[in-house]
Amino acid sequence: MKGLLLLCLLLLFGGQRSSACPHPCSCHGSQVNCSSRSLTSSSLPINFPAGTTSLFLQNNRLTHLPNGFLEGLTSLRSVSLHGNPWECNCGVLYLRAWLLRQPTSLTSHQGVNCSSPPGLRGRLVVHLMEKEVLESCHYWYCDLALASQVCLFVFVVLQAALLVALIVFLKRFERLSKEARRTTEESFTVGESLRDNN
Repeated sequence: MKGLLLLCLLLLFGGQRSSACPHPCSCHGSQVNCSSRSLTSSSLPINFPAGTTSLFLQNNRLTHLPNGFLEGLTSLRSVSLHGNPWECNCGVLYLRAWLLRQPTSLTSHQGVNCSSPPGLRGRLVVHLMEKEVLESCHYWYCDLALASQVCLFVFVVLQAALLVALIVFLKRFERLSKEARRTTEESFTVGESLRDNN
């Protein structure tokens, strides 16, 4: 019974944002300070207090923000993102789209510059053209699709070869069966004629 009650409580409150301050950040009221913590895009905390109004992520090692990272923070008024080595490839598209949706009074885009690739170094992420970013994208699933098509082609060729081999085998088997039947009939006829002669 206790297990069922615990499960119900987890289902009821599990989807809500935590009110605890995420490690290794520090929190003061509705401000969450995660600056200068050597955070990478993979080590970035994902749960922030629901009422967070200011988020400080500057001077870390962030190359991109995970998709949907800032969407649940509905009370957010300011985000500091400068001082990170942003990689302006496909991974930066979410950050760029989020910055473009912010009001001009919000200065989140300031100091959010590309560190790589060399052709885009120093450019503000918010001012990038989508075409520029997409040129650097290399989608792994395109390679996977190509590999699967090659495997499918090889599989079809093997199936066709097996089908041809089966047809040849059946034709040969049919021919051998006819010869065996004819030989049996001939030997049976010869045997009968010998008996008749005796």
